[in-house]
Amino acid sequence: MHKITRESLRQAGACYSDERIAELVPPEGLTPAEVAAKTDLPVVDRHWALVHAAGASARILRQHACWCARRALKLVDSPDPSSVAAVEVAERFAIGEATQDELFAAWDSARNSATYAARYAATDAARAAAWAAATDAAWAAAWAAATDAAPDAARYAARYAATDAARYAAWDAQLQDLVSRIEGDSEP
Repeated sequence: MHKITRESLRQAGACYSDERIAELVPPEGLTPAEVAAKTDLPVVDRHWALVHAAGASARILRQHACWCARRALKLVDSPDPSSVAAVEVAERFAIGEATQDELFAAWDSARNSATYAARYAATDAARAAAWAAATDAAWAAAWAAATDAAPDAARYAARYAATDAARYAAWDAQLQDLVSRIEGDSEP
């Protein structure tokens, strides 16, 4: 059974002091599910502990990374086919159905597509930003003068609250996926 212990956290390079680790982790350690449920820890720290100190195999961590990548790709209207293919090859590699050469080739293809897309996106963004700056500055000034500050504040607060809720829901889903993979792993 996988456990997160004081020692495994220290060996993994946890940024918490020994005293803080002792406060959070009992001498017998914590199961992955117990770590995921520790709401007195920031979610990013819980995820870090599961990835770095739970003793999960490289296969489990790769499968979890692929699961996260697939969720991210679902948020894109038209994901780059080479990115989708890279995730597929990484999943096959995790279970021994793809070679390291195939993995590197898929990674290179996705990286080259991303570089090409980023170059053109940056050029287009700069052009659009220059045009938008001229019109947006005047529009923003007029809009701010014409509206009351309270509705704007409420709208921004609601937008940020919704964004935070979505972010934490995504982190929770990631924690649950990782816990189920680690606890279902037969490799110590």
